[in-house]
Amino acid sequence: MNVSAKVRQKIQRMPVGRPFLSSQFLEIGRRTAVDQALSRLVKAGGIVRMRRGIFVKPKKNRYAGEILPGPEVVAEVLAKASGWKFQIHGAEAARRFGLSTQTPVRPIFYTNGPSRHVRIGNLAAELKRVSQRKLVLAGRPAGEALSALWYLGKEGVTPEVFERIRTQLPPEEFTALLGKKAVMPAWLSEATSRYEKERCVA
Repeated sequence: MNVSAKVRQKIQRMPVGRPFLSSQFLEIGRRTAVDQALSRLVKAGGIVRMRRGIFVKPKKNRYAGEILPGPEVVAEVLAKASGWKFQIHGAEAARRFGLSTQTPVRPIFYTNGPSRHVRIGNLAAELKRVSQRKLVLAGRPAGEALSALWYLGKEGVTPEVFERIRTQLPPEEFTALLGKKAVMPAWLSEATSRYEKERCVA
């Protein structure tokens, strides 16, 4: 079986709508051969090149046509492929928990890798380097909650905010969040401790 056939076979096993990297095929053959095989599949319409080195088997809708993954999915794949941690911006996290209506004009994501601007299809996004402690729970629901709390700030974090988050997280994720007081800034650690005490009294 030649390189092109092996590339096609591997892509057939990949999930629809989930971006993949050209580097994932380098065990099949030389980069030149792999790139040529991927380019042929793009021209044939089997896959879409979202940006250099990142492709996807798009979902297809009879009315909307091809549906490509959003910038969050692509940025996550890009970050993790480089060995970086990844987390959504605090404003977006707070919006998802119903704690804010503010969203960045341009998608922004936290990482421990270098800050950089990336273009994903027609959208521009930003990977923003932040401290390791902001990413301690990255990649899980508790991490989104921590991101939201950090974004809301000292005046915005109240017992009611914790309660809203608690009702939307699996119990083990909420416990994980409360257990990270050591990495929180002093004001957030104190707010977390106050909430725990009030909850115990109640």
